[in-house]
Amino acid sequence: MRTLVVLPTYNEAQNLPRMVAELLSLGVHVLVIDDNSPDGTGQIADELQAKHPTAVNVIHRAGKLGLGTAYVTGFKYALAHGADAVIQMDADFSHSPSYIPKFLPLLAEYDVVIGSRYTDGGRLDDRWPLWRRGLSGFGNWYARTITGLPIRDVTSGFRFYTRQALAGLPLDRLVCSGYAFQIEVAYVCYRLGYRIHEEPITFEEREQGQSKMSTKIMFEAMWRVWQMKWRY
Repeated sequence: MRTLVVLPTYNEAQNLPRMVAELLSLGVHVLVIDDNSPDGTGQIADELQAKHPTAVNVIHRAGKLGLGTAYVTGFKYALAHGADAVIQMDADFSHSPSYIPKFLPLLAEYDVVIGSRYTDGGRLDDRWPLWRRGLSGFGNWYARTITGLPIRDVTSGFRFYTRQALAGLPLDRLVCSGYAFQIEVAYVCYRLGYRIHEEPITFEEREQGQSKMSTKIMFEAMWRVWQMKWRY
């Protein structure tokens, strides 16, 4: 199975070299999609590609165009270049690469595998402050209540897809650009009848760099959930 990891980046210069090294040690390919990071992440990505030309590829975008559009770009690249399995994950080590060898084989049984903080056995880093726990928990409850999704962690950004699952998604119809993209894709997968499975993970607090979460992103997700329900 040829596996591609899609890594959207914005100001991840401190994390990217170690993340790519750990991923390559697992025998996967890596696609970095950088939104013109001012901290030089794009240049670091180019250097990694030069060092590993058969395993690392880079797409540079003109600016900060949103997480959702980055993943759509990555998914289209994966389909065009023959990937059999595609992983989406954060570049800041919130999602540990160590889960990949365990989760990948599950794609023999399921169309989508989600690294879940809220299924049995999942947990959040103890360093997460109370307000972040509350925001994350409320966001998941809110999205599940409105959409009826039977998924515990609808906002998880750690996901594994079969090629067939990605090929069946209406990528050009997806409208969410921020973190609501995770909810939208989960809802579309559910509506398409995909076999979706959640595996527990520990969601780690990032060691380097700053979180991209903002009030604007949170409120976009809240109204986008209603749009999804009507749209699909």
